[in-house]
Amino acid sequence: MTNYNYKIKNFLEDQIKHINNPIIIEFGVKEGRSTKMFLDLCEKKDGELFSIDVNDYSKLFNSKKWNFIQSRDDNFDYLEKKIPKNFDVIYLDSLHEPNHVEKIFFYYFKKLKINGYFFIDDISWLPYLKNSYRNSFYCEINNKETFNRLLSIFYSNEDNFDIDFNFTSSGICKITKKRDNLNSVKEIKTREFSLKNILKKICAKIKK
Repeated sequence: MTNYNYKIKNFLEDQIKHINNPIIIEFGVKEGRSTKMFLDLCEKKDGELFSIDVNDYSKLFNSKKWNFIQSRDDNFDYLEKKIPKNFDVIYLDSLHEPNHVEKIFFYYFKKLKINGYFFIDDISWLPYLKNSYRNSFYCEINNKETFNRLLSIFYSNEDNFDIDFNFTSSGICKITKKRDNLNSVKEIKTREFSLKNILKKICAKIKK
C-alpha cells in the first residue's frame, strides 16, 4: 500500500465509513482515487457523491450515486443551483493555496452538518523540502502556508470545530464541526522572536 493510499484509507475512509446515507462533496478529481473510495462508500451506504473539477472527468465512473459537475469550486452562484444544501463530508483537494483554501472553507463550512467532516488535503510541506523525495519549491511553500493558515483559523474558532492533522505522504487535515458559526481569522502572535526566547537560546548554547 502506498503512503497516499494508506493516508486515504486510515485518515479518511476509516473516519467516515460509519455514516449512513452519506452526502459527500469533493473538490478536485484528477485520477479519481478519492472519488472511487467515496463512490464505494455511497454504493454500500446508499449515499450520494458530488464531484467538482475544472476538467471534464464525467466519463471516469458510471454510477447513479455520482454527480460530476465541471466547474471551479469557487463558482458559488453556479454551484448553489447544482448541489444540496447540506453535506456529511466535504473534501478539498483542488487549489492548494492558503487564500483559496480559506475562501472555500469559510463558504462551505455552513453547508456542513454538525459533527460532519471537512477534509483538506496537502497540508504537509515535509516531502517537498529541498533534497527531499518530492523536492518542489511551490508545494513546499504553499503547503506550509496552508498549514499555518488553518492553525490561524482554528485559533479563532476553537469552540466551533476540532482539528486533526496527519503527515503521511503530502498530509491531510480533518476538521469536525461543532457549531454553525465561524469567527474571522486573527493572527497568532507567538513569543518565538521575543527577547526572552532569544536569551533562552543563547543560554542553551553556552551550556553545551
